[in-house]
Amino acid sequence: MTIDIIGGGIGGLTTAIALKQKGFTVKVYEQASEIKTVGAGIILANNAMQVYQKLGLKNTIEQKGNAISSINITQSNLKPLSKVDLAYFEKKHKVKNIAIHRGELQKILFEKLQEDVLLNHELRSVQNTKNGVLLHFKNGFSTKSDILLGADGINSVVRENIFPNTHLRNTNQICWRGVTTYNLPEKYKHELNEAWGQGDRFGFVQIEKNKVYWFALKSIKTNKKEYHKDKLEEYFKEYHPEIKNILQATQKKNIHTAEICDLQPIHTWHKDTICLLGDAAHATTPNMGQGACQAIEDAYVLAECFAKYNPKEAFESFQELRISKTHKIVKMSWKLGKIAHLKNPILITIRNQILKLTPAYIQKKQSEKIFQLAEV
Repeated sequence: MTIDIIGGGIGGLTTAIALKQKGFTVKVYEQASEIKTVGAGIILANNAMQVYQKLGLKNTIEQKGNAISSINITQSNLKPLSKVDLAYFEKKHKVKNIAIHRGELQKILFEKLQEDVLLNHELRSVQNTKNGVLLHFKNGFSTKSDILLGADGINSVVRENIFPNTHLRNTNQICWRGVTTYNLPEKYKHELNEAWGQGDRFGFVQIEKNKVYWFALKSIKTNKKEYHKDKLEEYFKEYHPEIKNILQATQKKNIHTAEICDLQPIHTWHKDTICLLGDAAHATTPNMGQGACQAIEDAYVLAECFAKYNPKEAFESFQELRISKTHKIVKMSWKLGKIAHLKNPILITIRNQILKLTPAYIQKKQSEKIFQLAEV
């Protein structure tokens, strides 16, 4: 039996590695023609790094990325509003929280699979027949699948074929992401800072020596085409000078633009011999830095379920173990995005005071739930 995985992103590759280590034969179909170190950065929170520790990849990822010790919400002038100290979780779970280039992580994962990944295979359709599932790709290739895992992202072709009545939700926020060569001041080198303004925000983190990943979001009033990366310095001119410097250091060609959407929570992830995971099952907004981390958790839990049960029982157990947590994160992240983009000055003042007065133990308790892996 071969387990076919659609999507060679972080979720799909991690799932393939986890399943291979359990003794399964896997095949990953990826639409890109090559694995490139391009794109933006990613924060691998404690829960994701626990998975990579179990898969034997912790040290490699730590060497290629940058450890961060705190996550800070600030005002636009970088004055602190809220701080999550990650030291407690580092000691408890014996892993660090790592900021790394997304392409670098994908490369690390790809090198563990090599011939198990078929590039230039973009899925066109999934056909359920009496004899199994037929996969048809845009390059003309077709194959029969014993077990199919859809790890093909928020616009999942697998999901559209088995659950056609799902809905994406648009936040009416536009996001720019970039990576640039920049020497951050020492005090910022091991922390993630996200500055909240009035209907916009800006975050930055070091991902390797003299390399900074940043993201900027702004509420869209009317037509998204009115918002352009050439105007970023103007949009964020009221922010701290450090943010202006980061933007000026970034080549425009290295800035990626996207609208922020999520998947309205769905309550069934599997059908027959097909199962969804990662963004295909529970795409979330990036406000909690848990999108990829939850896909990585999926990979670990699904592989554990396959090691214990037959495929049907494995899918059922996987969904039961993961659906509650992922739905809570999707809902929480959606709300957080709205709170971050308040425009009314009075409401912003109230919000900021609440953030300042929120006890550290409450933040610790919330993080505890996010970082705790399911027991299979």
